[in-house]
Amino acid sequence: MNTTLADEEGAYLGSHRTVRAIREYQPDLVAIRHTLHRNPELGFEEVFTADLVAKELERYGVDEIHRGIGRTGVVGVVRGGNGGSKRSIGLRADMDALPMHEDNQFAHRSTRSGLMHGCGHDGHTTMLLGAARRLAETREFDGTVHLIFQPGEEGCGGALAMIDDGLFDRFPCDAVFAMHNWPGLPPGRLAVRPGAVMAAADKVTITVEGRGGHGAHAYLAVDPIVVAAQIITAAQSIVSRNVQALDAAVVSLCAVNAGNPGAMSVIPQQAQIVGTVRTFRPDTQDLIESRLTRLAESVAAGFDARATVAYERMYPATVNTASESLFAQDVARELVGDRLVTDLEPSMGAEDFAFMLQERPGAYFRLGQGGADSGCFLHNTRYDFNDTVMPLGVALFVRLAERWLAVDGPGGG
Repeated sequence: MNTTLADEEGAYLGSHRTVRAIREYQPDLVAIRHTLHRNPELGFEEVFTADLVAKELERYGVDEIHRGIGRTGVVGVVRGGNGGSKRSIGLRADMDALPMHEDNQFAHRSTRSGLMHGCGHDGHTTMLLGAARRLAETREFDGTVHLIFQPGEEGCGGALAMIDDGLFDRFPCDAVFAMHNWPGLPPGRLAVRPGAVMAAADKVTITVEGRGGHGAHAYLAVDPIVVAAQIITAAQSIVSRNVQALDAAVVSLCAVNAGNPGAMSVIPQQAQIVGTVRTFRPDTQDLIESRLTRLAESVAAGFDARATVAYERMYPATVNTASESLFAQDVARELVGDRLVTDLEPSMGAEDFAFMLQERPGAYFRLGQGGADSGCFLHNTRYDFNDTVMPLGVALFVRLAERWLAVDGPGGG
């Protein structure tokens, strides 16, 4: 996954002049990406990463560098060299890693125990840095590019933290764009479509209160484990019997905590179930919250127990706006031609770029990196970003900015 760019790989990266130019500093990009991979940091702890980003932006000669946006976020500002338009665009990359062990053995593997760039955010950050370098060198656009290096995407809501910290007030963006590497797509392919592309992610915690007792005298107790088991089973009927067949939803109850393995004969007082709900439509989200709450309470009552449901809406669905998606498709087609995918199925995974798309129009891309056939999935202990696709990702960021801020208006040039 981490070979240097070979000549034959140019076939899938394309021959666009921007890609060719960026390939000239591919070794620098690889060095940055490997440094980031060796030094992963969790959400809102990206001190090393933010330092590296700020130093590189300064080296490239961007016009402004702002730190501490949303705690550890960084925003770079590059102004065009053509005219003095007030038009603007935002390009976003996520910076954080995951709390997971890495099983790779290559030289740039994580040096921090229990932390790993298992989702490719090191690659995303590097590609946006590459775009900063190219845009600052050429400035072939009329307006302002805001380079948004976001902390805390992995469950921390870093996008919302940056917005709450005045991101779009301080750095106005007429539209905002982001991308994520996608092992399920071959290298050299880009995917973007209007509408929902990633699901909303909600967290559900169900607490069952029973009556503890001796396992030998269960008739004197109210066993919360039995109640929890019935709730888990019954919850699987919500999607199949309450959600419209053509709608998409997932209810996954993924963890149960009850009792003490060292106390084999003690019926506990309490059991707790934790899981996630994934949906695309707010109406479906409301339905599942209501049905799951009523079901848990009713099942528990039938066993003379009590259940309480805490339903936390974490990330909204990631929904690309129509006009910006069509613009994005046009830019992508310029780079990859008929290798553009416009009908990739939405993912039930979630993405906090959704918060930015609630504030500004824009689109979220998938960048093919391959590797799924060899088990290189996102959030896998042997995952690694495919360095060979970086010139294409950088070029996509660059051309989005140059086309959006073309002298003759968005989509020109």
